[in-house]
Amino acid sequence: MAKNDLTNIPRHVGIIMDGNRRWATKRLLPAPAGHSAGLKRMVALAERAKELGVRYLTVYALSTENLMRPKDELEKMYELIRKHFCECVEKLVSKGARVKIIGDLSLLPDDVRVIIETNAAKSPDKADFTFIMALGYGARNEIVRAANIAAESGVRVDEQAFSRLLYTDGVPDPDFIIRTGGELRLSNFLLWQAAYAELYFTDALFPDFTDDKFERAIGDYSARTRRFGKV
Repeated sequence: MAKNDLTNIPRHVGIIMDGNRRWATKRLLPAPAGHSAGLKRMVALAERAKELGVRYLTVYALSTENLMRPKDELEKMYELIRKHFCECVEKLVSKGARVKIIGDLSLLPDDVRVIIETNAAKSPDKADFTFIMALGYGARNEIVRAANIAAESGVRVDEQAFSRLLYTDGVPDPDFIIRTGGELRLSNFLLWQAAYAELYFTDALFPDFTDDKFERAIGDYSARTRRFGKV
């Protein structure tokens, strides 16, 4: 689909990047090969989203549920971060992106947390495009954390005040959430923020979710009418 066919670009897109392990299995490769391919696709997709005019892209990179995977697979995922996170951030920043991390980084190994925090801090405070990585992230944990902060403050909060207590404070709610890999659920991703998001599901495994397929998804969004419960 040509860029000119995309007349209504969502400001904020969320992507549940599912299917890396299955992509590797289909090719008789170990799971880390799928995660590596997914990492490359993630960076390329961020670049394409920026070109199309998306202002915010949030990717579900490592969930709290992912942290219950076998220790050896987790260690290989952490090794990807150790080896490539700095490079990914530098590439995105060189394209004019701001990088933001959401999630509970205390759940990750200390050295991995330091790498993530140190490199994310190198990105500009403001930019036309913000790339958000959800790492050690779970929406229920995020909501409970915000509720506890509100309770400890002793002040009643409305929806807007509660939203400011979430990891995504300062970021508009997602307009459009895409899930690859064929599953039809949100899997604990941005549950509060996604209340009015348009949803799109594709069978493509994430490493196979090409720019063309991404643009097809954006075109699907562009054709929709959002009423937010109104006539």
